[in-house]
Amino acid sequence: MPIFDTLIVMNEQNEARTKQNVSTDESLKWQLVSSEHIVKDEWIDFRREAYRFPDGTLFEPFYSYSRKSYVVIVARTEEGKYLCVRQFRQGIGKVTTEFPAGGLEKEEMTDDPVTSQSAPRGALNAAKRELREETGYESSDWTFLLSVPSNATLADNYAFLFFADNCRRSSGQDLDDTEFLDALLLSASEIDEMIRNGQFQQAIHILAWLLHDGK
Repeated sequence: MPIFDTLIVMNEQNEARTKQNVSTDESLKWQLVSSEHIVKDEWIDFRREAYRFPDGTLFEPFYSYSRKSYVVIVARTEEGKYLCVRQFRQGIGKVTTEFPAGGLEKEEMTDDPVTSQSAPRGALNAAKRELREETGYESSDWTFLLSVPSNATLADNYAFLFFADNCRRSSGQDLDDTEFLDALLLSASEIDEMIRNGQFQQAIHILAWLLHDGK
């Protein structure tokens, strides 16, 4: 048998063995045994939980939380600059540069983000609102990029990523009482450099940037 044909047969055999060893989703799932709400208010539902593993072992504690899902907007102006904001992030204790973003209200979450092929109804409205409030800019040219779990290990909320093109200023900022941020315009090369240098410190925002490329 020619060497090329031999390699094809070996590859097919390896693929068959791999498929046989792949577990089903059901066989990998953990079973929730108990859940205690440690903190539950309008901002967060923080829980202490016990799970039974697929082999029957009971383990605790695991910690998880629920928060609002949110939108992230990569916004490009008519002049080709990108709208960013600078604000303090208490998690790392630093002022960060990132894209406009903000939480969805309960009434804006009407679809299942896992199965939806487009942004849930209301997510686009939230994105338009947050862009306008944080930067004073608006756009009529929107592209939905992706819905992705914010932190699949610990949280059940989703990030909805958008690209807004040909943005134009329509007003000043209209910030919430808890928002203290500055808006600024950056070029694509400046954002790329900040990402490479570790100065653009929001992982989901970097994902949105990479996904928007070429839109």
